Amino acid sequence: MATIGAETMLPSIEAFERAGLSAWPGIEVDWDGSWVRRAAGGYTKRANCTQCLDPDDFEDADLRVISASSWMVRHKIKPVFRITPLSSPELNATLAEAGWQTLDPSHLLAMELGDVEADAEAQILPVLDPKFLAVARKLQGYDETTMIGMQNLLAALTVPAAAIVLTRQGEAVASSIMAIADGIAVTGNVVTEPNQRRQGLGSAMMRSGLAWARGEGARYAALNVQADNLGAKALYAALGYTHQYDYSYRVPGAAP
Repeated sequence: MATIGAETMLPSIEAFERAGLSAWPGIEVDWDGSWVRRAAGGYTKRANCTQCLDPDDFEDADLRVISASSWMVRHKIKPVFRITPLSSPELNATLAEAGWQTLDPSHLLAMELGDVEADAEAQILPVLDPKFLAVARKLQGYDETTMIGMQNLLAALTVPAAAIVLTRQGEAVASSIMAIADGIAVTGNVVTEPNQRRQGLGSAMMRSGLAWARGEGARYAALNVQADNLGAKALYAALGYTHQYDYSYRVPGAAP
């Protein structure tokens, strides 16, 4: 457990990472010791990458990088490693020596769930509900191929999950997905209608989802956010999320 401030105890880095494996699942999964390879048709790097969950699991790192890369190519995805504080130093050194490029520096944010009130115009829907899928396609600007990828990933969920849709005057203005794994509500696909941002709609939508999650027994909430997304980070900080650790992705190719 990690101590945040003087009172709150939050789960460990490994607990958050393992919750993420269930809340944002791979469709094909293969374990090599504590290294896990996941493929989901290419929809999001989170579900299409290899990551290490034990910094002491480093034996034959060079050979295992090659093996994992070959596995990802065979599953028709680009080789990607998710790098967290759990990644072994030997893995990081191997990737650096081979010239793998670092992408998308990001943060894992989390908090303990307290009392939260849902918005009167928020809807909690099954993640494969046609209404939500139509909203997601519109707000995210997804094409048909991307929508198929998202639906396939959502169909692989085996933990409690819901889509949150916030409406104003009958129109969907914000949405997200929340899934609960090991008592942690993990949020993804947060989006607000571009021309209605900075009006508190994202906050109202998030609070509604967190109220659902608490009602389902979640004790904590976590999410991933890119380090340069200042607007999103301000929104999550106002809700009570705090920074837990950094992570990034690495892909083949020399850094520019």
